[in-house]
Amino acid sequence: MYANLPNRSRWIVCLSVWIASWNCSLFTTSTLWGEEPLDSILANVQEHQLHGHIQFLADDLLEGRGPASTGDKLTQLYLETQFKALGLKPIKSLGSYRQPFPMIGQLSQPEKEWSFSQNQKAVGEPFRYFDDFIAVAGKPEKINRVADAEVVFVGYGIQAPEFDWDDYKNVDLRGKILLMMNNDPEQDPNLFAGARRLYYGRWDYKYESAARQGAAGAIIIHTDPSAGYPFSVIQTSWTGEEFELRDSQAPRMDLKAWMTDAATKRMVASAGFDLEQLRAKAESRDFKPVPLGIALTTSFACEARERETANVLAVLPGTDPKLQDEYLVFMAHHDHIGIAASRDEKGDTIYNGAIDNASGTAALLAIADAIVHSGAQPRRSILFAAVGAEEQGLLGSKYFAEHPPIPNGKLTAVINIDGLNFLGPTRDVQVIGFGKSSLDALVTAAAQSQSRTVIPDREPSKGYYYRSDQFSLAKVGVPGLYLHSGYEVIGKPEGWGKKQLDAWTDRDYHQRSDEYNPDWDLSGAVQDIRLLLQVGWQCANQETMQTWNPGDEFELPRQQALEAAKE
Repeated sequence: MYANLPNRSRWIVCLSVWIASWNCSLFTTSTLWGEEPLDSILANVQEHQLHGHIQFLADDLLEGRGPASTGDKLTQLYLETQFKALGLKPIKSLGSYRQPFPMIGQLSQPEKEWSFSQNQKAVGEPFRYFDDFIAVAGKPEKINRVADAEVVFVGYGIQAPEFDWDDYKNVDLRGKILLMMNNDPEQDPNLFAGARRLYYGRWDYKYESAARQGAAGAIIIHTDPSAGYPFSVIQTSWTGEEFELRDSQAPRMDLKAWMTDAATKRMVASAGFDLEQLRAKAESRDFKPVPLGIALTTSFACEARERETANVLAVLPGTDPKLQDEYLVFMAHHDHIGIAASRDEKGDTIYNGAIDNASGTAALLAIADAIVHSGAQPRRSILFAAVGAEEQGLLGSKYFAEHPPIPNGKLTAVINIDGLNFLGPTRDVQVIGFGKSSLDALVTAAAQSQSRTVIPDREPSKGYYYRSDQFSLAKVGVPGLYLHSGYEVIGKPEGWGKKQLDAWTDRDYHQRSDEYNPDWDLSGAVQDIRLLLQVGWQCANQETMQTWNPGDEFELPRQQALEAAKE
């Protein structure tokens, strides 16, 4: 069965299956502890569970859990056997614990330098791939080519009729290269969401928007504040095989690129413009696209192939005849970036993704284990969803939302876990998207029971709500909850927690250094998981389903999903 795996791989797979069988025997003899089911559930979450799962999932054996890799398949097997061991069931409509989905994998080979031209003559110094810009093919074709395409600055590249905002002003941009800023306008608190970024400010919206204009390509200007991470994250995340859903109907263009702020200033200056002046103009509704008078010619080969990964899904059936066909969803993405093309200075090639997101996957398994071994039985069904290819643009959760094995109108809420606190218990908890739904009251009450303070998104301009898997379900109407670590770590001086988390982002986020550390203090992770369990247990047992707050951007999709579920 495992003849094509190395000996160590076979040994670990067999061990995981044996552990799963041992857990199953525990499940068959479990009883309800205490008078309150929730107390029993919370008591079952322990640090050692998290350490064990993270250590396995972040091991080099799993090859960084890149989509469609051998490590990805081992990850899926591990999750499936863990779910089976707990006695959880597959979704009936699937008949399996896995929801496979097809992708197109694209490996781009861009030119090593870009030179811009004016009237067919080169202007300025060349720009170096990797250091100054990152570019990938936008189409799964052998050659993607852009020929003498004029560069046009289009501000934020946003069309938002509800805000009376249109950066394009009906200008014909077919065949152009669109240079655009990340984020959305935040100078006016009455525009968009003020300092809080909306989906209009996300890089994926930018490329979609440019493609709808018929552009040949788009270059997003990278700054650390607007992206929320350094350019090194672009360098690691955008230089391997890129994936998209095979059957995606989204418009495509030949070129998708990022350019550093410093390189963009040089490029714009070579055309006789000042980038800061262009940025200032782009803050106005009256802004119109600015042709820079320079052009780009480039081409690169692209190797495209069909690939497949899977969401791993398991159900704890509900017991209330009136509510059991409704579901609470606990979700975490099981994938990471995979293997680098070359070794770093330490000889390492593997992006292990211990925090991102072996830790969240470990939490998902710990939550399932805690509920099952308590013997508690929810009124609604609970779906445990380990989704794939999140790092490629939320592909697994997007496929789940667009090909729902359970009607989206039957999902009361999704609780998404993307990264755990490794610093210790905190006095606060940060709720991304606080103020959007009825989940606010539940998470506030749960935090109060732990003597903690709920803090809304501390960095709203980074758009975290649109950067993880709960967003895919929000787009089809499902209210979602997503936590970030608190800053006020008990026993540490003020500011210590933020300093540590910022350092982790700069040093380890999407880097090979995101590796398992047995010295992590995961008591804060246990604290957060218990909070999520309190919220989830309420969602699974309340009479009514969760709702978006009136006027929220996702209220209409919710109404549509609920109506569709009645049919």
